[in-house]
Amino acid sequence: MIVSGLCGCSGPILSFQAEQKDEAVREPVSTGSITKAPTTFGKDLADEDWRRAHAALSVALDPQGNGKPVKWENPETTLRGSVNPTGLPYVSNDEICRDFLASVVAPTSSRFVRGTGCKPSGGAWELKRLKSAVKPATT
Repeated sequence: MIVSGLCGCSGPILSFQAEQKDEAVREPVSTGSITKAPTTFGKDLADEDWRRAHAALSVALDPQGNGKPVKWENPETTLRGSVNPTGLPYVSNDEICRDFLASVVAPTSSRFVRGTGCKPSGGAWELKRLKSAVKPATT
């Protein structure tokens, strides 16, 4: 029979500490050639512009949606646009993906953005690929 107890044991308390070294441990600066995914339709979109555009993206790319363009607008910045799904949803790397064509219209210029949005099950849509074409505004 093994009996263990904590009653009045007087033994040394052991503690472990990491050795201090004069050299700093350096993490690698880069771990590979990972390309950062785009996070918005362009640098000119303010946070509220992107929130509205992303909401339109989410509705437009929904696999159970009607496949029609969804418009967005921010009256405060006068930016507006739409997101139009250009194909059927498909699965890639365990995510639901869909290609789209979006427009961003500003007072002085407009552009079209072609890309792919993907989302994990239960997650939010993220941009995986974007290609932009700028069109000057006509007066």
